[in-house]
Amino acid sequence: MRDFYSPMAEFYEIVAERQAASSGPALAAALAGVDPAAGPVVEIGAGTGRVTEIIAAAAPGAAIVAAEPSTVMRAVLTSRVAADDDLRNRVTVVDGAAPDLDLPEVISAAVLFGVAGHLDEPARRRLWSRLRDRLAPGGVIVVELMGVRQSREIPPALSVRDSIGRHDYEWWVSGTPGDGLSMRFTTTWRVYRAGRLLREVSDTYDWHTVDVAQLSRESGLSCRSAAAPTGAGAPEVVVLAAA
Repeated sequence: MRDFYSPMAEFYEIVAERQAASSGPALAAALAGVDPAAGPVVEIGAGTGRVTEIIAAAAPGAAIVAAEPSTVMRAVLTSRVAADDDLRNRVTVVDGAAPDLDLPEVISAAVLFGVAGHLDEPARRRLWSRLRDRLAPGGVIVVELMGVRQSREIPPALSVRDSIGRHDYEWWVSGTPGDGLSMRFTTTWRVYRAGRLLREVSDTYDWHTVDVAQLSRESGLSCRSAAAPTGAGAPEVVVLAAA
């Protein structure tokens, strides 16, 4: 699978902090009943480790396998884990990408934030099957669905504005319909100082739209929302589990 994040990795923490604040409470609630003795929690697409911290707090004592295919993102993830004694003892960082990453024989839960749409339907079905076969009784698969659930035109929109030191950062996102349920997204970061544009970094990627009903059909598992989206276009956290 393509490394979607290295071109934008220097800016990712600005977004990840907001993601954790938005979807973190729903993830923590979804993991509240996980039995850490049943097996590790597998995080697929761990990024820079913001969500890893939420998993560790929500499932005390659980071993965590944090898989991240981007070398640049994984460097930040490993640094975050190494700097915290609790995470250092519990989190194993691996280079792996869905749907074919190595999995433990038994897992208590799996977490996929910002990942599902990078996979087309056949790849998602393969992943759900592999996770389902390893899921311990009472285990869950927690998936964050992004705010776009059907292919459509999205005009350029300012998604994030932030400041670090003397620099101001803007993140612009736009989308165009692709084939079937896919979309082509363009993301652009602009760095300013005192109103003057210093740099502009852009990238494009395909995103496969998916909703709760489709997840349930693909996975063969029951599917429920952990929490309703907080607004139009906001991510939704859903829980897959055996019926």
